Amino acid sequence: MTAATGTQFSVEFGDSRATITELAAGLRGLVLDGVEVVREYPESSLPPMGQGIVLVPWPNRIAKAAWVLDGKSQQLDVTEPSTGNATHGLLRNTAYTVAEQGDGFLTLHARVFPQHGYPFLLDTSVSYELSEAGLTVTHAITNESDAPAPVAVGAHPYFVVGSVPAEDLTLTIAAETTYDYDDAFIPTAEVGVEEAGLDLRAGRRLSDVDLNHAFGTLTGTGGQNVHSLVAPDGRRVELWTDANFAWVQAYNPRAFPFETGTGMAIALEPMTAPANAFNTGQGVRWLEPGTSWMLSWGVRYRPAS
Repeated sequence: MTAATGTQFSVEFGDSRATITELAAGLRGLVLDGVEVVREYPESSLPPMGQGIVLVPWPNRIAKAAWVLDGKSQQLDVTEPSTGNATHGLLRNTAYTVAEQGDGFLTLHARVFPQHGYPFLLDTSVSYELSEAGLTVTHAITNESDAPAPVAVGAHPYFVVGSVPAEDLTLTIAAETTYDYDDAFIPTAEVGVEEAGLDLRAGRRLSDVDLNHAFGTLTGTGGQNVHSLVAPDGRRVELWTDANFAWVQAYNPRAFPFETGTGMAIALEPMTAPANAFNTGQGVRWLEPGTSWMLSWGVRYRPAS
């Protein structure tokens, strides 16, 4: 029987393995050095709470599914009925095709076609590669339209550190700002993390915070931004991004649907723009016709020292 997310692709390197789905090029599961760092959901399930999917040409939300292009109103499909917003781009229900596959890597391809609310043609790909350094994910987008196209990119992985409950993990986010939100989860103001009571630079236990927040003004070094989850025994999972991903969304729902019932999970979502970017312009990249954009993020596992 075909899985709900279509063909399942396995990428392997030594004791590491990634499971990638045909649907939305999603990261369904990830084991690094024999330790589970993304818990696989059942093949019979769609991605729970967006687990692992690629977010193009925008991450997060567009307020009321509407924005303005060259003075003309654009109306996207409403994909979050409870708020009236459009969420997570235009490829979340798209089947990707294999562009290239080899030892330790997989590249999947999909197009964004012109449509109401987004009159542009994009050629996109996402590559997953395992190595001694962990998992590297590389996105590529080419504007095949005859006009500049607004583009932002994100991904929606949920992380674990083996079998440690999410509540027991310590989350560190290297960021100086976050956002206040309205009832529809649309940012109303960018504020300092101290003012918001969400300073995670020194780490906070997940049981002590409720998060559905984007963080910005990232304080990376050496061209990388690094955020981490640490277990009580010192084992660590790190999300790293290149400088293109200038925001990260942290989300720890307390009723995530696991096979054995509901509980807390933690998503760390690399994003090149925060919510409502098509209306604010913040983080939006305007790709000229015929030009491309490549950007990367990845996951590392570090054992206890």
